[in-house]
Amino acid sequence: MGSSFFSSWTFWALLSAVFAAMTAIFGKIGITGINSDFATFIRTIVVLVSLGLIVYATGQYQSLGSISTRSYVFLVLSGLATGASWLCYYRALQLGQASLVAPVDKLSVVIVAVLGVTLLGEKLDLRQWAGISLITAGVVLLAWRR
Repeated sequence: MGSSFFSSWTFWALLSAVFAAMTAIFGKIGITGINSDFATFIRTIVVLVSLGLIVYATGQYQSLGSISTRSYVFLVLSGLATGASWLCYYRALQLGQASLVAPVDKLSVVIVAVLGVTLLGEKLDLRQWAGISLITAGVVLLAWRR
């Protein structure tokens, strides 16, 4: 694994998957005896403070006036979707097993693929559609109740 691996999208996506897995496990343990919405609020404060410190420490702050209206609109929409996702995720973790909730949550991979093709004009080949289909089948198998 050369230095190019560490600057590739694959490296960061794999790291994201590891942190997402830790999020599920730590979240499941952390919501014991607490309202899931309040737990999401605490998590959000931690994320906000952590990212603020990272942006400050790395000098990545950008003038708010340099951001286009279009970017603001879609970042706000993304933030609202993130908040809704987190609220639903923590509620699901409180009600179900982390080993089942997390894979069903990853059905978002399938939804992103379909929306990427239909809304963003992205192209997927047969192999990629096969992978998306396998993810869908895996989620259905995990969620299916006898």
